[in-house]
Amino acid sequence: MAGPGPVRRGRDGEAVSRFVERFAAQLTDAGMQRMAARVFAQLLASDGGAMTSAELGEALRISPAAVSGAVSYLTQVNMVSREREPGSRRDRYVLHNELWYETFTRRDQILTLWEKTLRDGAETLGPDSPAGARIAETAAFFEFMQAELLALMDRWRTHRATLDLPAR
Repeated sequence: MAGPGPVRRGRDGEAVSRFVERFAAQLTDAGMQRMAARVFAQLLASDGGAMTSAELGEALRISPAAVSGAVSYLTQVNMVSREREPGSRRDRYVLHNELWYETFTRRDQILTLWEKTLRDGAETLGPDSPAGARIAETAAFFEFMQAELLALMDRWRTHRATLDLPAR
């Protein structure tokens, strides 16, 4: 179990740690690499949305190598970026602004790619064959999902403007 790490005064460090581990476990169950999920959840739970490798290692009680591997994965999938700490040679890892919006927008791009490939596959297999029909239905599903996702993201932007959220 991870230790509390640096915690804002008045917060229960153990409760924060339990939240980080619980959310990380859910991300892992959804398919994310375990250590990347822990690092991501820890960054999400930090007030600044940014931590150094040493801070992440201390908070999660993991090795620098584990932090490095997790950050490499999170950087690859565009969930965090690496920034140089001003006046230092240390890197800090930062969550992207509008993280969930960006993540789902990238999913939209993936759905577009999959839809095109599936339509090509359905044509190759023949739309009248069982496999072609199944693949054509899958392509239609991704087309539907893409349209719904775009509309959902528009609704989110409108809804977010109505929320009493602190400025970023």
